[in-house]
Amino acid sequence: MLFPTPELSPADERVLGDIDKMRETLRHQVQATPSKWTSGLRKFLTADAVAGSNSIEGFKVSTIDVEDLMAGERDVEVSDENREETLAYQRMMTYLQTLHDVEDFTYSKGFLNALHWMLQGHRHTARKPAGQWRKGAVYVTDVRDSSIAAYTAPPADELPALMAELVDWLNGDDSTHLLVRAAMAHLQLVAIHPWADGNGRMSRSLQTLMIAREGVLAPEFSSIEAWLGRPGNTWEYYRELNLRGAVYLPDQDVSGWIRFNLVAYHQQAQTVQSRFDRSARVWTALGDFARETRLDERVVTALHDIAMAGRVRRSRYEQSEGINRQQAQRDLRDLVTAQFLQPVGRTRARYYTAGSRFPEAVLEIARTPITLTNPYDS
Repeated sequence: MLFPTPELSPADERVLGDIDKMRETLRHQVQATPSKWTSGLRKFLTADAVAGSNSIEGFKVSTIDVEDLMAGERDVEVSDENREETLAYQRMMTYLQTLHDVEDFTYSKGFLNALHWMLQGHRHTARKPAGQWRKGAVYVTDVRDSSIAAYTAPPADELPALMAELVDWLNGDDSTHLLVRAAMAHLQLVAIHPWADGNGRMSRSLQTLMIAREGVLAPEFSSIEAWLGRPGNTWEYYRELNLRGAVYLPDQDVSGWIRFNLVAYHQQAQTVQSRFDRSARVWTALGDFARETRLDERVVTALHDIAMAGRVRRSRYEQSEGINRQQAQRDLRDLVTAQFLQPVGRTRARYYTAGSRFPEAVLEIARTPITLTNPYDS
């Protein structure tokens, strides 16, 4: 038996309507914006989702470091374990992004296990097999006392039937709003806990995939994993899951879970819209700055990365502009000479931050924070 999808309250319906409007507005804005800087925004959002979801499991890598790892940088100061986890999750997320417009797509137990192998294959052992259902019991232990089981998943012999039911539900024709269905899929999978490890990230990834398959926005704009990875939200996430009980009890009202997810969708939409707006303003301001100082227009890409992310590496700039290494090195050297950039580190590990003559007004645009609102308070 799976959790039944609850009926939405009038407040839920209002918030869901607001989310739909926000996502539709953002879709039109993205379509009308030059791809040169929106591609950078998409890379950031993917990296932020990877960093956020991994942080929930204790793998702490900053978003900018994830971006560098995704770009193929080897000289990023992270542990070997965090590097492996980041790259595994990034590969799986990249694959999920390619599935958003596959016409004959269907869910299956084999597909879910294949995704799990992509995520956990580098950790495969006889005791914790990757890409197959667990063979024994699994517990989510208390954060402060590992001798206490905060949650005990269903017995292993029930997994084939439960996962078959979930796959049928995923492939079913349901009139429920896609965002609600995606939230329910997350809950169903994390509650069943079919693998020995990686269940949380798999459940969040399934939610991301379902939203991406909706097709309203590019997959990079569709995840709430970055929102869930913020410390306060992570605590609320675990609290909401704990309210479901210490064992698998699907015959219950999960309206609170839906409300939690609607807040997440809404606040993540606020966050993405704010980043889009600030990124656009920064790009325009830097374009004006480049013309005033007679800089080549292509260096705006490097300056934009510094304003929005805090730093840029030569390889990132080279890839973004499609230029060769020598040209990228010359451009960055000239920007350092003009004191617009400041180098940090040496040789291959070098990156660049804002120099003393970097336009302060641009940094102010990029660094001014927003205040997120709770949609249920309106």
